[in-house]
Amino acid sequence: MEIAWQKSCLIAPSLITFDLCNLEREVQGIAAAGLDVVHLDVIDGHFSPSMPLGIETIAQLRRKTDLAFDVHVMATRHDYFIDALLKIGVQQLTFQIESEPHVDRMLNHIRSAGIRAGVALKPSTPLNVLDYVLERCDTVLLMLTNPGYAGVPGESQVPYAERKILALREMIQQQGANTAIEIDGRVSKDIIRRFAPSTVDMFVAGSMCISRESPASGLAELAELRRAQTATTTMDAGT
Repeated sequence: MEIAWQKSCLIAPSLITFDLCNLEREVQGIAAAGLDVVHLDVIDGHFSPSMPLGIETIAQLRRKTDLAFDVHVMATRHDYFIDALLKIGVQQLTFQIESEPHVDRMLNHIRSAGIRAGVALKPSTPLNVLDYVLERCDTVLLMLTNPGYAGVPGESQVPYAERKILALREMIQQQGANTAIEIDGRVSKDIIRRFAPSTVDMFVAGSMCISRESPASGLAELAELRRAQTATTTMDAGT
C-alpha cells in the first residue's frame, strides 16, 4: 500500500480501542470507513504494565487486511519483537528510545528491511535525545500520556503536550530533516483540527474519538475530518 506518510493528516485508529475478540471484523470496519492505517501497540508487560496484542495475533491479522500497520513497540528489550514484526510485514515501526541501547543500529536495521523506522518518546523525555538521530528517523512518535495508563480513570494528556509538539516541529525544520511527527495519547478531533496537517503528520486515534461499543460512527467522523483537513490544505496551496 502506497501512502503519503507526511503532510497528509494520516489518522491511525488504535486497535486496542476496539473489540479485541473480533479483530478481523474491526479492521474491516476501519478499511470500510476509508482510513488507510491501523496503529498497533506491542507491549512486553515490563516497560509498560499492559500486554494487549501478541505477535501471533498480529501475524494472523496481517493475513486478514491490506491496511498499513503502524506498530509501536514498548519493551525493555526490542530485538525479538522488532525481528518478528519485520518478518510479519509491517509498514512502520517505532520503538522506545529510553530503553534502546543502540538507537542508531536499530533504526538502520529496520530501514534496511525497507520499513519506515522511528523512535517513540515518553511524555517527560526531552527532545535533545534526538540530536544525533533525528535525520535517521522517518517518524518521531510523541507520547502525550504515560505508556500503559491511557485507560486509567483521571489520566489526561500532559499539560506541556502542545509545547513539545511545536518544539519538535521547530527542531525538524532547523535540522532540515525529512521526519514526520506522530502523536498518541488522548488525541481528540479538536487536536487533529488544531495541528493537521502543517504541524503533525499522523494521529493515533483512541477512545477520545472512537467508541468500542459503536466504532463505525467515530470512524466515519474521522475519515470526514481527514478529508476536510486535506482539502483545506489543497485549497490553501492553490491560492
